Amino acid sequence: MMRVLGVDPGSRRTGFGILDDQRGRPVYVACGVVVSLSGTVAERLHRIFAGLAEVIERYKPDVCAVERVFFARNPDSALKLGQARGAVLVALAGAGLPVHEYTALQIKKATVGVGHAGKDQVQHMMRALLGLSARPSADAADALACALCHLHASQGLASRARALSR
Repeated sequence: MMRVLGVDPGSRRTGFGILDDQRGRPVYVACGVVVSLSGTVAERLHRIFAGLAEVIERYKPDVCAVERVFFARNPDSALKLGQARGAVLVALAGAGLPVHEYTALQIKKATVGVGHAGKDQVQHMMRALLGLSARPSADAADALACALCHLHASQGLASRARALSR
């Protein structure tokens, strides 16, 4: 069994989602959001770091999948998002976890089937695919989708390795 932590970095809301791979089937464990709405930049980044460290300690993932961000509406937003992403990566690296990065296009294509799916579609698919009783928040759904994308990628690589070894 492999436990995956998916992370959707954000300067105000960082989503996380935990999935287990049980014999090739994704099983929901938990999801949520680390909120950092107020305080200085340093305080907000520390809140993201500490929040993820707490999630890692509690759920003990084997591997992490993080959404790779490569655009923002303006330079200030890009800087804030980059700083939040840095806090996320430091928390993951500090825990000694392998980190895999996926673009939003890769994540949406792997989980929704359409690379330019909207947030509502991602929330709906996470609820449907994982058998959740309610829709997760947009940030948590994106993080779950990131974790699910990694599970799909890992299964594809494992299948390919088995085929090549024959």
